[in-house]
Amino acid sequence: MANSAQARKRARQAVTARAHNASLRSRLRTAIKAVRKAVAKGDKTIAQVVYRSSTSVIDNIADKKIIHKNKAARHKSRLSAAIKAMA
Repeated sequence: MANSAQARKRARQAVTARAHNASLRSRLRTAIKAVRKAVAKGDKTIAQVVYRSSTSVIDNIADKKIIHKNKAARHKSRLSAAIKAMA
């Protein structure tokens, strides 16, 4: 347990930050799933529109250092490749 006032405050702040980061991570996963669902449905134009909106979410979360920028780039690359592979 935290022994100093400073440590107690940091513990409180860590709980709040963790909850906020978890919600952002959830938004990221939802955005990725939305693109995967659009690709699975087979409509390329809809998939491209969803990909564009998801790209901004992915970049935004990478900018906040919730995930590494290379991980964000990898997700975007794989989603883009999945869209390009559509007939």
